[in-house]
Amino acid sequence: MPQISVDYSSGLAGTFDRRALGLAINRLAEETIDAKPESCKTLFRQSEELVVGSTGLGGDAQVYVEFQIFPGRTPEAKAALSEGVMALLAEHVAPLPGGRLFTAVSIEDIDRESYRNATA
Repeated sequence: MPQISVDYSSGLAGTFDRRALGLAINRLAEETIDAKPESCKTLFRQSEELVVGSTGLGGDAQVYVEFQIFPGRTPEAKAALSEGVMALLAEHVAPLPGGRLFTAVSIEDIDRESYRNATA
């Protein structure tokens, strides 16, 4: 734990180093919420289309990071993690030429009693 998902617009494919960003996010989780290094797993998912507002103008891109963590972290630790992720996104991902880049992060507590995982 944590389970980390990074959804990004298809137009950003090849414009940033996913591995470098993933490693940086994992290190940040270790530093801010005391996650164990081997428990940090970051999955990147490319999304095909982004529609913004009612006009649906093209050229925009989005990166959305979601953390699923066990409960018990303070609001301050979660806020520090969110701020750190936003800084990493600004460092690693740039807007597409002529477009806007929307970035966001969400930190969610997972239900410890029902969560299961396995390693084969």
